[in-house]
Amino acid sequence: MSAEKPTRINEWFVPKFGPTRFRVFVGLLFLPYTGMCVSFAIIGSMLASEIAWDRVGAIALIYTLALGISAHVADSLGSKKTKPWGIYFTKAQMFTIMIATLTAAYAIGLHYIVFFVPLLAVIAVLEGFFLFAYNYEIWGGLFHNDFWFSVSWGSLPLLAGYIIQTDSISLLALTVAGLTGFASYAEIRMSRPYKLLKQRNGNSARAGRLENGLKAISIGTITFALSMLAYRIIFS
Repeated sequence: MSAEKPTRINEWFVPKFGPTRFRVFVGLLFLPYTGMCVSFAIIGSMLASEIAWDRVGAIALIYTLALGISAHVADSLGSKKTKPWGIYFTKAQMFTIMIATLTAAYAIGLHYIVFFVPLLAVIAVLEGFFLFAYNYEIWGGLFHNDFWFSVSWGSLPLLAGYIIQTDSISLLALTVAGLTGFASYAEIRMSRPYKLLKQRNGNSARAGRLENGLKAISIGTITFALSMLAYRIIFS
């Protein structure tokens, strides 16, 4: 099947091996940035004084499914602009993937909401709203901007991680949520010009600097989350 231009299949976060459709699908998931979002949820959980480890795994899986797969597929389906991955999957295939992964994420979340942490329902409603409002650019793209991106995929995951542990909000969690929102804002502000430069000029010097910055912020965030996780496991 022929591909549309421009393409991002040679991006640094796309594997260099495997069939084209596999590489495109992995690229579509933006794994370094999905890793940031999942890391924010883990960091939120690590802020709790007492940790239920099944809930750490649950919130990480929820965001992997809902953001890593469903939201990114929704972005490809709902964007008003041509997406740079080519036509490798039908809309029916993409829609099926989006609904299946979103349903699984909400099924896991609903279990914890009903039996343990009802406050998580607030985050579930907000994230569901942003998933469609941002990616489908409803109301003229009112919520499709850098600020709401940083709130929905930076601050809310941190709060979700904390709430699933405590069923509460604290000043500490709100403060750290502001920091993770800022990290997401920095990432999207670098990502947009980087994408344009890669499409227009290939491997320009500025594109290289922005790519290094994106690598640093994503790898740094993931490393920090894993360090917190390791610390709490060892010293719990």
